[in-house]
Amino acid sequence: MATPSFRQNVQDWITQQWVILFGEKINSTQNEWLLGPFGETDGIGEKFIKQLADKEHLEIDKSEKRKGLLQSVHQLNLAENDYNRLSKNVIDFYENTSQYHFALKADWNPAFRLFGVIVNRMFSKRIEQLNIPLDDGKTARKLTSEVIQLIDKKTKKVKRTIWLRMYLDTKQVVYSGVYEICTIPNGQCCIKTVFPLPNGNATVILYPEVGENGELILRSSGRKIGDCGFYFLLIDSNGILWTKFIKSFKEKLIVRSKNNQIAAEQILTLWNMRVLTFEYTIDKATNNHAQQKGQDVH
Repeated sequence: MATPSFRQNVQDWITQQWVILFGEKINSTQNEWLLGPFGETDGIGEKFIKQLADKEHLEIDKSEKRKGLLQSVHQLNLAENDYNRLSKNVIDFYENTSQYHFALKADWNPAFRLFGVIVNRMFSKRIEQLNIPLDDGKTARKLTSEVIQLIDKKTKKVKRTIWLRMYLDTKQVVYSGVYEICTIPNGQCCIKTVFPLPNGNATVILYPEVGENGELILRSSGRKIGDCGFYFLLIDSNGILWTKFIKSFKEKLIVRSKNNQIAAEQILTLWNMRVLTFEYTIDKATNNHAQQKGQDVH
């Protein structure tokens, strides 16, 4: 029987064993579209960035240039009429993300809030990852935001893009995720977000669409492995890769521009019931504010 590594926290071992029992083995060569970085067992947070750079023989780009989650929105391979309809402010946000600052408000479905509390206490604080707000959603919390690029030492080309977000007041990591483009087996071009976890990761693959008012709509709503959606991945004690596709868990993210201000709404559902809604207020930063963001994060 396959088992996770025993050299880790017991909660992590149990969740990984669940993935093995109810998931599937995967071949890295045949499923390259799904693969992403795994975390270490001693926590994720900021330390993951240096660990990844060392593991993949990359260096952290310390230049002051503007950095985006996407190097170009053209990477999404949108149809020409969709691209022309997409808000220019939304394009600027994705291509120059480092120039924006954020406030986050979370609205829980009361039926699921206890689940959020349990995950936060058992996992999130300890591993410094996925620290979702647990308050009543009436007050927005300010976030620091840094887009970190890992580059090839010789060519200086970007190999990894990491988005690190923390609460401004506590410096607690909210998300540390790797962002990239992937093409799923049916040929659709998607955004892939990888959140490293101990000996594995949580990966969300989202299919892009353009709304009637120029908003970018990202959906993870597939039905099987190979579709866009939510995946757990891990490596067991024998070096075998496993994945569990959670078809009942879906995400919809809408990024829009109104009165020259970016706003985003992220809706998470489980079994077609709303679990949580995030509302992001996104403002373009001044040069002074952008410099302060870097000081806060470092």
